[in-house]
This record gives sequence, structure tokens and C-alpha cells, in this order.
Amino acid sequence: MFNRLIDYLKGTKTELASVNWPTKKQTTDYTLLVIGVSLAVAFLLGFFDKIFTFLLQTFVL
Repeated sequence: MFNRLIDYLKGTKTELASVNWPTKKQTTDYTLLVIGVSLAVAFLLGFFDKIFTFLLQTFVL
């Protein structure tokens, strides 16, 4: 049991060493992109929510 744990940890260390980690600039760029897209989607959904609320209140209620 203990040997399997040691083998797992060694394999994990080997895999992490072969990972191609992003640079700081790439991480910053991707983070800003995700924030920007999230804000755009939030504004778009809010815009449609306001339109549908207006239409429902005007024509249905």
C-alpha cells in the first residue's frame, strides 16, 4: 500500500515536470479575456431581460 502511494507521487511529479506552463503574460491575457467575455455576456443577458420584462408588462400584464 505504501509503495503504491510512493509510485503515485513519483508519477505525479514526473507529469508536472512535463507540463507546458503558461507565461505570466499569457495568464494575464487569458484572465482579462475571460473577464471581458463574462461582462459582455452579463450585459447582453441584462439587456434582453429588460426588453422581455418591458414587453411582458406592456402586452401581457
